Amino acid sequence: MDCTLGAGGHSEAFLRALPELVVIGIDRDAQALEAANRRLKPFGQRARLVKSNFADIERVARDEGYEEVAAILYDLGVSSPQLDQPDRGFGYRPGFTLDMRMDRDEELKARDIVNNYSESDLNNIIFRFGEERFARRVARAIVLRREERPFEDAGDLAEVVKTAIPAATRRTGPHPARRTFQALRIETNQELESLERSLGAALDLLRPGGRVAVISYHSLEDRIAKRTFRAAAEGCTCPRDLPVCVCGKTPGVKILTTRPLRPTEEESAANPRADSARMRVALKLPEAA
Repeated sequence: MDCTLGAGGHSEAFLRALPELVVIGIDRDAQALEAANRRLKPFGQRARLVKSNFADIERVARDEGYEEVAAILYDLGVSSPQLDQPDRGFGYRPGFTLDMRMDRDEELKARDIVNNYSESDLNNIIFRFGEERFARRVARAIVLRREERPFEDAGDLAEVVKTAIPAATRRTGPHPARRTFQALRIETNQELESLERSLGAALDLLRPGGRVAVISYHSLEDRIAKRTFRAAAEGCTCPRDLPVCVCGKTPGVKILTTRPLRPTEEESAANPRADSARMRVALKLPEAA
């Protein structure tokens, strides 16, 4: 199962490498599904594409006739086509709309958040999901500016965020609005809640010997993968002074990446957007007899 199908690049590589493989590809973005369908059409029924939130991974698998699967992949975040389309609103350039919905059938847009959420809620979202240490200043600047006129343009919002960040801080590093835009995207799409729900279900869905891989691009996603895998890999939790185990708990997975895999210098040079990627992989263990 390719839980973040996108344009179908990963799925195409799997289907070419393994002639007997069937891939179930999931994506919330109808445009991505159209692109993937064109790319994977030569593989016929071996490529099954489903418009869904990956939080519903178990239901999708059952609907396709599978009670367990051999491998599950997540490549989280925003795809390059999404970032580059002005009407999607994921970038911070002038002329980009404040949309940020991965599923455009959903109602909540980023503009609804910046124009309607309270200052306190904005501060909490930007601090929690953006890990922005100047979240309070950014939230205040947004509220003051929207009292004059509502936000519609991503470039306009980015400029307001930039002015709220101290000059000494914004001289180096990525765009000063990056963390705030990340927070708005996560809130718009409920990304972290979906990932937590999906990963737990994915471990149940894997067959023994199956593997799940998570490629993440910021620490919040990576922590969820790390925490979920560690909890599943934990064995007996009885006090050490007990002579025998009474909890009966056995590890459900083996973590194959003690440290997350990172791109090589060559990979980062070829695709700068992959520079922050981290991949964690876990192997499903057989149930104890």
